Parts: sequence; C-alpha cells; structure tokens
Amino acid sequence: MIKNYITIAFRTILRNKVRTLIHVLGLSLGIGICLLIFQVVLHAYSFDTFHPNGDRIYRIHSVSEWQPGEKFESAGSSGPLGEVIDEELSSIEAKARLYALYETTVIVPEQQRFIGKSNRVAFADPGFFEVFPREWLAGNPATALTTPNQCVITASSMASYFPGYQAIDVLGKEMLWIDAGDSIVAYVTGVVKDFEKPTDFIFTDFISFSSIAHADKNEWYGLHSWTNLNSSNQLFVKVREGVSKDELNEGLKLLAGKYVDTENDDSRYEARALKEMHFTENYDDTVVSKDLLNGLVYIGLIILLLACLNFINLETALAIRRSKEVGIRKSLGSDRKQLIFQFLSETFLLVLLSSLVGLLFSNLTYQFFSSYLPETFTFDPYQWSSIGFLLGIVVVITLLSGLYPSFVLSTYQPQRALKGEVQASSNRGFGPFLRKNLTVIQFTASIAFICMVLVLRSQMQYISSQPLGFEKDAVMYTQLPFMGSPETKQQLAYRMQQESYVASASLSNALVSSNSLWTSDAYFKTDTVEQTLYVHMMNVDSAFVEANGLRLLAGRKASNQKDEILVNERFLQKVGISDPSEAIGRQLRTGAEPRKIVGVLNNFNARNLREEILPMVVIYQPDYYYLLTVKIQPNQNLAIAKQQLQALVKEVYPYETGEFEFIDEVVKGFYQADEQIQGILTFASGIAILISILGLFGLSSFTIEQRTKEVSIRKVLGASIGSILMLISKQYIALIATATCLAIVPAYYFSNQWLQDFAYRISMPYHIFLIVGIAVLVLALGVVLIHSMGIAKTNPAKVLKSE
Repeated sequence: MIKNYITIAFRTILRNKVRTLIHVLGLSLGIGICLLIFQVVLHAYSFDTFHPNGDRIYRIHSVSEWQPGEKFESAGSSGPLGEVIDEELSSIEAKARLYALYETTVIVPEQQRFIGKSNRVAFADPGFFEVFPREWLAGNPATALTTPNQCVITASSMASYFPGYQAIDVLGKEMLWIDAGDSIVAYVTGVVKDFEKPTDFIFTDFISFSSIAHADKNEWYGLHSWTNLNSSNQLFVKVREGVSKDELNEGLKLLAGKYVDTENDDSRYEARALKEMHFTENYDDTVVSKDLLNGLVYIGLIILLLACLNFINLETALAIRRSKEVGIRKSLGSDRKQLIFQFLSETFLLVLLSSLVGLLFSNLTYQFFSSYLPETFTFDPYQWSSIGFLLGIVVVITLLSGLYPSFVLSTYQPQRALKGEVQASSNRGFGPFLRKNLTVIQFTASIAFICMVLVLRSQMQYISSQPLGFEKDAVMYTQLPFMGSPETKQQLAYRMQQESYVASASLSNALVSSNSLWTSDAYFKTDTVEQTLYVHMMNVDSAFVEANGLRLLAGRKASNQKDEILVNERFLQKVGISDPSEAIGRQLRTGAEPRKIVGVLNNFNARNLREEILPMVVIYQPDYYYLLTVKIQPNQNLAIAKQQLQALVKEVYPYETGEFEFIDEVVKGFYQADEQIQGILTFASGIAILISILGLFGLSSFTIEQRTKEVSIRKVLGASIGSILMLISKQYIALIATATCLAIVPAYYFSNQWLQDFAYRISMPYHIFLIVGIAVLVLALGVVLIHSMGIAKTNPAKVLKSE
C-alpha cells in the first residue's frame, strides 16, 4: 500500500513539472537557510558546555553607573576580590583566577629561540585547573602552579616550543615571556591536553598567579585596589551544590558593601553563568550578540514560513484541477484517510527533494557569508545534529504544508466533483479568502524586509558622510611595547618625522578614534564653586593635533609638559564658557595636582557615532604611550610608505611583529556589525521576495487559466485587451496595497529601534515605504501581466468552440 502511494505520488510530481519546480525552489531556499542558521546557533551555544558541573560555575562581573542611565559592565574584577572571595563567602566551593596577557613575546632560552607574539598567555592560580579540569600529560595538578615562576603549557605549545620532546621530558624546562617590558621567567611544571571542544578559554601557556607579586608588578597589573578595574583580570567561582545564582549575588552585594566605599563608588559585583561567557566579553575580543542570533532564527523561520505558505497557497488553488481525480478515487472505494495519506505522501516527497536541494543551497550560502561567521565555525551538513534537524524539519513541513490541502481535497463529494460543480464555486468561499490572505502575508514580510534594508542603508550612508572632526585619510598607526622606554619611543617618532614622506609622527595611548574609553572625574573651578565633570581622558604628545588634523579653536598645542592640558568644545559647553579664549589659563584638576588649560580643540568623534561627544581632557603622560601614529604627506605611495615605516620600527624593536594599519579601517570597523546586519537583511529580502514572486507566478498562472472562458466571452462582447488586463490585475493591486500598509508597522518599529542606538541618525525616511510598495507592485504586476497577456490575445473561437 505504502509503495503504491509513493509510486502514485512520484508520477504526480513528474507530471506537474511547473508546480514541482516552484515548490522545490521555494522550500529548498527556506530549508537551506534554516539548516545553516541552525548550525550557526548550535555552534554559538556549544561553547564551554563540556566542563564538569558547568551549571555551578560563574564568572564575576563588575557593574557600575558612571552617570544616571549610563550602566557599564565589565567581565573584569578587582584584584583583592579574588583574594578573599572564598574566605568571605561560604557558598564558594572553589575559585579560579585568570589574568590574560596580550601581545606577549615568547622565548625558549635553552634553544635561544624566539617564538613570536602570543595572545594565549595568562596568569592562573592553582584553582583554575580545579574549576576547569584537564587531562594531564605530565606534572602534578596539586602543585603545578602553587609557587612563583611555575608554568603549565598545553600539548600544542609543547609541540611548538619543544618539537620532538615527550611531555615528561619538558618538565623543568625554562620559558621566558616578555610582557609590558617586564621579563617573566618560569619553569614548566605541567603539560595538559588542549580542549578539543569549542571553548573561549584560548590560552595555551599558564604562569603561576603568584609570579605577579613576585615580579613586584602587583600595582602595575592593577590588582592592588578594590576600586581598580582591569578587564584582563577575571575571576571564576564554582558554588556548592544547591546554591543559586541569587544567593551568590546576595553574598557579592554584602561583600562589596564591606570593602568598597559605596558613598563614592557605586561599583558592585554580579555573577554571570559560564554558558553566558560566549555572549559577553571573551578573550579574543569577539562578542557574539544574542540579539543577532535571535534575529537570524526569526529570519530563518519567516523565510521557511513563507515557503510553507507558498505551498499551501498553490496547492489549494490546484485543488480544483484534482477534483475529478478525488471523485474517481472515492467512487472506487478510497476513504478520506487514504486520500489524506496519499496527498501527504506527495508533500513528503516534495519536501524530501527540497531538503536535498536545500543542502546545496545552504553550502552556497555558507560560502557567500563565510566572512560574517566565526573563524571556528565549519559548516558540516552531514553531522548527526544536522541530519536530525533535517529529518525533523521534513516531518514538520510535511505536516504544516500538506495537511490543509489534503483535507481540502479529501472533502470533495464524488458526485459534485465528477460533474464539475466544485469548479463552478471555486471563486467563492474559504479557499479564495485563504489564498488572498496568504499572498498578503508573503508580500508583507517581503516589503518589510526591503524597507528595513533601505533604512539601514540610508543610515550607513549618512554616517559615512558625516565630518568626524579629524583626518583619517593617509594616517597610519602601529603598536609599540607597552612599557618600553619612553626615550626610545620618542627617538623613533623623531626619526620618522625626518622622513620626507612623513608629515607628522605622534605617540599616544589611544587612537584619535577607537572603541577604547578612559574616563575620569575632572574638577573645574568656576567663581567660588568647584564643578565636577565626567570627562573622556586622552593621553597624547604635542604632535597628536597635527598628525590627526585636529583644529585649535583657541590657545596653542601642549608642549609635552605634564601640567599643561587641552580641552574640547563640549567641555566648555558643560562648564558654561561660550568664548574658547576665556578658558585659556584656567585651572583644572583631574587628580591631586591642578593643571593649566593651554588650548581648546574642536569637537571630534573619538568614539563611534552611536555616542555623543563627551567633554574631553587631553593630558601628557609619556610612560604609558604604546601607539605610534604617522600622517603621510600628500601624493605618496602609501604601500611603499608603509613598508618603509615598518622597516624603521623593526630596526628599533626587532621582536615586534605588529604592522601599520590605517585609521580609516578602524573607523570602518565601528560599523562592521551593522554592515553585516544590512547584508543579512538584504539577502533575506531577496529570498523573501523571490519566494513571494514564485508563489505569485504559480498562483496567477493557475487562477488566470480558470478565467480563460470568461476572458473569451468578454472579448466577444467587445472588451479591449487593456480592460481585460485591468480586470485581471486589479485584485493583485489591492493585495499588494494591503501588504504595503501592513508592512509599514514592523518595518517602522524595528528600523526605529535600530536607529535609536545612534546619537547621530537620520529622520525616519517615510517615503521609502511608499517607494518599496510601488516597486513590489510593479514587479508583481509584471508577473501577472505576463500570464494575462497570453490569455488576452487568445482567439475566443478556439476557447469557446466546444461551448
């Protein structure tokens, strides 16, 4: 019986090639996109799920409010908290302290071999391997990181540092790391296996945490004060069984109240579950947005739903054609259940075929969007989770798409079906009503997607055209050793300044515009009152203004003196000074010592355009410079200039591997996520409109065919081709107009929500909604008119000769 059903279903599919092509194209697009999104989401949620008792592990975050409504959260915590948390809170079973190092030079002294720069080195305490157990290839986990100058490396590091050695043979070997100008010597006391499953713990070299104090760097690493926050210093805890997150947070609140001066510091500590780490601040500076993942899921479901609606819409329209088939089957003894199963068998084969085509489409989509996806993600449609997902989606789509058409077809009465009475009433009733509404839903989603894409595009064009207040063309920068000699850095900058192709060279601890932010309280005396301001601090030398094309509105550049500062226009607005020249010579305190304002800078966007420009104070502290910015003279070959500058840096710092980058690339990177959203929505819009047009193509061809005799009669009675085309098209004009009106609501809501993230944004371009509606209407009418024209030009005699 089942074989017979499948055979009949297969023959029916082959006989209706246009119908099959439309269904397979639409469903395969939806299935392919959903499969790729499923794997992306599954990959994102698979990070660090393999640790034992992972549901009891939390990372301690620091939360504070700089000003009302401005909440700041960091994955870092203060150093003293890590020292006392397990002693103060009885709910803690174990703690793990980790301090991430960046751009650390790795050297193997025994072989006098320079390995290079690494971002996979960290300080760790013995509790780290207790909270996050690993398989040990050599060494004793109980003693491996208990004393200063010990280190544990992973198998991958061992293969790189000591090729050809066995794990037991590297114990006791000396390692040297150079970080921030400080040399850290340690001896290998353990070798562990690398994590094989997805993890945000990217580190391969673990130096004993006690080495920090031993190296007399406790203050430099920012671990000496409860009020000091360094995002590199992170604290993990494993709570005892039965302890909830709320209980842990309550304990952290009491602990903060005990040690932190809450009158002058509103900082607090909050626990975040380990499974949330991948979606917050992790170690490779890539934060996966849950909102973006949820958005992808919604987009995938919408596209799949559109494909299913397409199927239902077209199948209910085609039901009239199969009424006589149903009548014959019922006359020969088929009952309703058998008919439903027969039609579901056809749907199942179509969906199965669509799934196979969808595999190809999902792979093409992956290749197209590979730059949008994490480097650790690999698309594998043949893993068990993907196969299970495909089988599940085949069953769901078969039931979702096939049940209603099957019920419609199985309800036909054989007497009426064989007499053709079903066809006579086909233009009225629930069926036509459903088809019209499904068409409206399809085009509503398509129009909404397109509108959102155009709003995003308009905003991005607006941003790219905005003056930033500084020059970003032909300006390059590179990183220097963080705590290297200030004199050596100044000599390097001076040497570059002598090159004929260099306009200016500057040292600083921040780029003219970046995602970094250093804030502080500043105290400005107005008359007899000292006004407190929340300011953006920048630490630069005197050449910074010229190198970045900033303008002085009053006064002069600072002359590399620690008691001289610059402020910006927004600072003057905050303190109520209208004339920039009035600020020159006034005193400002950002710490214990007062400083003198010697110049006023124009407002420039030191952050992205999502944020308003903050009051700014520019100071001079050469000990902390690690960025070198170079402005190239006009009409120079930038590629050659870049090579020559890197050669100069290499002469002074032979172990530095960083290259010069362009400032305009940094600015462009601010909006990379937005461009990705725009690209994804553009793709979704194209797929949605394609599915809708496919559905309209099939639906219009079959519904117009039903009106062939009506059109012929109207032509005999004198109707023109134009009037016939208008007669056929007017219902579609109403449908698209309705869809446009409905699409405005979601398009406006989501576009407006996104625009609110920008301090500098466009007004809502309402005309876009009308333009998109008209464009989609023209496209839809083009499809309808292609079919209508053929019928309108048909000789009525050929159609009516049998009447």
